[in-house]
Amino acid sequence: MTGEGAEAQAVAERSAEVMLANDRATAALGMSLVEVAPGRAVVAMPVREDMVNGWGTCHGAMVAAVADTAFAVACNSYGEVTVAGGFDITFLAPSRPGDRLVATATRRSSAGRSGVYDVSVTRADPDLGAVVVAEFRGRSRSLGRPVEGGARA
Repeated sequence: MTGEGAEAQAVAERSAEVMLANDRATAALGMSLVEVAPGRAVVAMPVREDMVNGWGTCHGAMVAAVADTAFAVACNSYGEVTVAGGFDITFLAPSRPGDRLVATATRRSSAGRSGVYDVSVTRADPDLGAVVVAEFRGRSRSLGRPVEGGARA
């Protein structure tokens, strides 16, 4: 990467670092940042025994949490403080303790201070490969101020 691309990548990495440094919920759930780039993020989370519902599958709120974290990292990757305006999630397959959920967020469109991001949450299956657990669509709103310690892309 050279020039503007390298600068934009540095902003994305620094923004993620600043945001996640104080994100206690993400840390408590054992999430880790796998990848970040302008408008994109990948976050992983192991499904633990304390994350299951009464039917023994991962609680929907936990699936939404990993998707929301990937969404947050992606929409803050431009160096401006950005918050969620709302999201919708569709659950497609269960996950269970021992699974590793991977949420991949990608910016779909933006206009002014508003953005739309899609997040796919998957788990690995030895026979089927990547199984889509949920699809999430997030709506973001930039607050128009830089992420502290970072620069705008």
